[in-house]
Amino acid sequence: MRSLIITMILALPLFGLSLMPANAGQPSNNAEHNSAGLGKVTVRESIAVDSHLIKLGDLFTNTGDQAGIEVAYAPAPGKRAVFDARWLYRMAHAYKLSWRPLSDRIRVIVTRQSLVISRQEIEELILIALAEKGARQDTEVELSNRLLRLHVPGNDIEGVSIEEVSFDARSQRFSAVIAAPAGNGTSKRTRVRGRLFTTTEVPVLSRRILAGEVIKAEDLKWVKLRSSRLQSNIIINESGLIGLTPRRGLRAGYPVQLSAVQRPILVAKGSLVTMILRAPKMLLTAQGKALENGAEGDVIRISNSHSKTIIEAEVIASGRVAVRPATLVAMN
Repeated sequence: MRSLIITMILALPLFGLSLMPANAGQPSNNAEHNSAGLGKVTVRESIAVDSHLIKLGDLFTNTGDQAGIEVAYAPAPGKRAVFDARWLYRMAHAYKLSWRPLSDRIRVIVTRQSLVISRQEIEELILIALAEKGARQDTEVELSNRLLRLHVPGNDIEGVSIEEVSFDARSQRFSAVIAAPAGNGTSKRTRVRGRLFTTTEVPVLSRRILAGEVIKAEDLKWVKLRSSRLQSNIIINESGLIGLTPRRGLRAGYPVQLSAVQRPILVAKGSLVTMILRAPKMLLTAQGKALENGAEGDVIRISNSHSKTIIEAEVIASGRVAVRPATLVAMN
């Protein structure tokens, strides 16, 4: 509200002092010519401007040749100003517009168009500036003001610039001045402070993976996490994920714990399996029932379907286990 009041105060001198026509308040043939045959004059209830000045044609319709006359300061980028009925009537009277407010509630809301510079963009620019001061690249910027957003004029192409950067390598704290927009004599300067945190890149899932699905390289993406927040049981190498399967469904975008994945189950508990015994010049097979789950390379207990003898065998493929020669009798 305070910024709106300031904007209105600034608008009055521009209208009253610098842009008021010399013959304001007196009959003007030119004004009559401009308003003749142009239709009824009305106010625009809400407008957006991309200049630092507001024109007569921004506020009123059917202003003719006077539409381009600059009459007030626009609010700051991203802000808005409200012009009330009394101010609008003074404007219409000064420029001989046939308009009178029917109510004191009539107003015009003017919004200044802007480009929003997000906190993430600001942090990236600060990190680049801090690199020149010796800061490490595997770091993350945290601003003291996490709600910081800057607005620059909508027609600006310069963006923002970072000035007066200072950095303490011991504490990892910094301060900087942000000029918005950059390279502009009217730039607004904002001082920011914050600190850097060391980060580690870790693989996360790019999509939801269900239990039983095998994780592939294309299912992964990399994200940066603060090293201080990284738990010891988090998988930090893609080799710890590729070829494995979740014990339960896993969400995308989150670090994966070692206990959350396992090798794919090739033999399910209670399923029938083929027991294979390889010996010189001999290959024996028999059928059994798995008494526990098994992934490739696991040694699990198998019950021989014929003799009911329980033996141990190594899982070698889906539904197939290998037994040692010492278990030959148990296979029969």
